[in-house]
Amino acid sequence: MNDLYSEAGVNIDVGNEVVRRIKADVASTHGNAVLTGIGSFGGLYDIGKVLKPYKNPVLVQSIDGVGTKLSVAQLMNKYDSVGEDIVNHCCNDLLSMGAKSFTFLDYVAHDKLDPNIMESIVSGMSKACRENNVSLIGGETAEMPGTYMKGEHDIAGCITGVVEKDKIITGEKIKENDIILGFSSSGLHTNGFSLARKLFFEIAGYNVNLKINELKETVGEALLKIHVNYSLPVLEMLNQGINIRGIAHITGGGFIENIPRVLSENLAAEIKKDSWPMLPIFPFMQKIGNIPEQDMYRTFNMGIGLVLIVPKEEKNKIEKVLMSYPKFKIYEIGKIIKSNKRVVLI
Repeated sequence: MNDLYSEAGVNIDVGNEVVRRIKADVASTHGNAVLTGIGSFGGLYDIGKVLKPYKNPVLVQSIDGVGTKLSVAQLMNKYDSVGEDIVNHCCNDLLSMGAKSFTFLDYVAHDKLDPNIMESIVSGMSKACRENNVSLIGGETAEMPGTYMKGEHDIAGCITGVVEKDKIITGEKIKENDIILGFSSSGLHTNGFSLARKLFFEIAGYNVNLKINELKETVGEALLKIHVNYSLPVLEMLNQGINIRGIAHITGGGFIENIPRVLSENLAAEIKKDSWPMLPIFPFMQKIGNIPEQDMYRTFNMGIGLVLIVPKEEKNKIEKVLMSYPKFKIYEIGKIIKSNKRVVLI
């Protein structure tokens, strides 16, 4: 039966080889709250160990993918970075509610299972989990010939976190004249890749190995920059009692769609466009496609990966925290104004 299944396109022995290869990486993310290893029907997690410091804990969950960034990873034959991307993206989504992530589940699908690719993806996931104290407690590896085209893959992740009920960040406390602080991104992160691929590969006719003078790196290197995880510094700010009234993860939809998600109907975000260093990849893409500015800000993060909305007096406290996290750069990029819910670029 196994031979017939293999002839149909699904090789159980290869699946077992993948488990053997990723076992140590997965285990490296486990703390004493994880009660099961890889191979169980479910991942057991002693939630009591996590919830002890909380009076009224609220679980927060999110699920996401890395989209067509995987197509660039395939062209580069480099997959560890997208493993990091999916964990970091999911952590940032929970962070936007004020939550700390603690468990992660992955789903990786292929037309044909390749142990080397799976090992690379899980290595990246595990690295990101270790760096942010998240346990990779389970996952699904699907081999689906006929559903995916040759060489195709897909990655998704489901994350769980916790936040104290009276410390949930929804944006409802945001007020007029609060300032908007933006954390630098590393590049596109995990959004806008369908357009980016069209610009670089179809319109410009570039390949991933072409070095671009304006970017000072190859196309592939620029596109595969790892999605920054902002959890460590922001959670430290929250632990110190800094008053963060709103957090927006700048993902699909860019500034235009994401910042209004935390605003009330009578408030708008006024963004000063020249208030942070623009990563060269964004004007470079805009030039290739002759893209209107509004469309750029509605598609890409434009060099800002996460936005904090705070009272002005909190800025110095935030900058003091970031002295312990020197790789994170933050800029005052705007303020909250009275208007209908939207983003105003000035």
